[in-house]
Amino acid sequence: MMDTADAPGVAPVLSTPATRTFETDAHSTASTPQQLRSPEQIIIRYEIERTVTEIKSGRWKRIALQFPDNMLPDAPAVFECLSQRLTELPGNMVKNRGKQLEDPSPVITERLDEMTSKSSPEKLFILADTSYGACCVDEIAAEHVNADVVVHYGQACLSPTARLPVIHVFTRQPLAIDLVTESFKSIYPDHDQSIILMSDVTYAGHLSQINTALKAQGYSSVFTADIVHNPSSPLPNRTVPVTVQLDSTTLSQWRIFHISSPSDSLLLTLSARVMSIHVFPTATTRPTATAVSAVAALRRRYALLTSVSTVPVFGILINTLSVKNYLRVVEHVKSLISDSGKKSYTFVVGKVNAAKVANFSEIGAWVVIGCWESSFIDSQDFWKPILTPFELEVALVGDDKRIWTGEWNADFQSLLRETKRQPIDVPIGKAYTHEGDPLANEHDSGEADSEPESAPPEFDLRTGRYISHSRPMQVPSNLETISRHSYGNHQLVRRAKGEMATIGNHVSPGAEFLRSSRTWNGLGSDLEVEYDLSKDNVEGVLIEEGRSGSARGYLSARSDTRT
Repeated sequence: MMDTADAPGVAPVLSTPATRTFETDAHSTASTPQQLRSPEQIIIRYEIERTVTEIKSGRWKRIALQFPDNMLPDAPAVFECLSQRLTELPGNMVKNRGKQLEDPSPVITERLDEMTSKSSPEKLFILADTSYGACCVDEIAAEHVNADVVVHYGQACLSPTARLPVIHVFTRQPLAIDLVTESFKSIYPDHDQSIILMSDVTYAGHLSQINTALKAQGYSSVFTADIVHNPSSPLPNRTVPVTVQLDSTTLSQWRIFHISSPSDSLLLTLSARVMSIHVFPTATTRPTATAVSAVAALRRRYALLTSVSTVPVFGILINTLSVKNYLRVVEHVKSLISDSGKKSYTFVVGKVNAAKVANFSEIGAWVVIGCWESSFIDSQDFWKPILTPFELEVALVGDDKRIWTGEWNADFQSLLRETKRQPIDVPIGKAYTHEGDPLANEHDSGEADSEPESAPPEFDLRTGRYISHSRPMQVPSNLETISRHSYGNHQLVRRAKGEMATIGNHVSPGAEFLRSSRTWNGLGSDLEVEYDLSKDNVEGVLIEEGRSGSARGYLSARSDTRT
């Protein structure tokens, strides 16, 4: 038994006192005033001079600054530096233009001063929370402030935008050059090996210095991959050697030394194209380059494709509204699914998470339409598998024709460049057009009506479950003939008795149930018309004039009194 003298007089406080609610934690990872960068560091890290020059050359007045979450503490400082330099630059531009002339006259100088003074000042806006991934340009948020251009900071997928121009500022991250060269020499002792030097966009400014140091030590076959805006390149958004430009198959003879950990989509893309990949991590204190492989990940993706080949309903997740040609890819995916005799539903979402997609239990698999980096989602938190458009094409091919070469592509722009797509086998054996109408001739209309009942049932060999094909119901041949003749002369034709309701030229039992069970058919539905008279020729009820006026007091037709 505890002594009463040692017992506390009051209950211990287990929560933070109200007086210390807004105090900053000393161990917090957020930037404190001591960790904030100086103006000189902001100018160099965020390339203030280049940004201001491009804004002035483009004559943009409303500029949106898009920052990722980890760079938001520097956003106010970047805003102040840009505002100050945009205000100072017009005078410098006048002086530079005057120096370019051999003998600038006072009239020309006065005219330039007048043009500069009349120009409206630039307005800057900070975009804090992105609608989609941080690597994509958020055109939706920029259009809310009527921006003329977006300045994108940090990691970028470099996907082509649909509407607004973009100034990419990758920010220059510090890197230990000596550690990189030492790790490179330990992995590649042979100086004649063909090696491609790559890095994340935030470390791309150090590649030329590293290449110079390696050439000084005897490496003669090192190629530096520079940044280009081309996700469909053999090395996404990077330049390739001349030999690879002439023959893309020669890329398999090269090795890649990548600085910083690549994204999962980039690793899957490069794994089947190059000989080997070594990654030099930058997030550790003692980094050491190691070999990486995506063979296990590719095997999981192929097993995932074979499991969704029998899914009857697909969901299309539109995860971008800024990437160019995303609407064409949506239509392309819809045609792939409909040509396979399956259904699809389209959803527009922001950042994809498991809670959003779990609300739709009818969806058997999802297809993400996004940039080439964010469209790849490999997580066990999701209830149903999530595919890319490339993986969907492979999944919808028949089991007897599906060939897995290990090639993986995340860029949907390359899918649109295919001029001719191979036809996909319909699982039931019935071909459909793009609109979903059966391709049946008039002479075999009877076989078309009885084909679904005669088709044998199908079962999934992996799960043993019955495969349900959610195809739209076919229009009977006699109704199809009637509709064809009626649509040709554009005349009204009375609906035949016993004919079921149709939606989009397809019989819909649901619509027929609602039509037959309704009790009110609109104004005048209680009156008999001439062709609906009964055998006793019962006449309809005479129309009577009702009440009129406002709701506050109606005027009766039989008297002038208000009711």
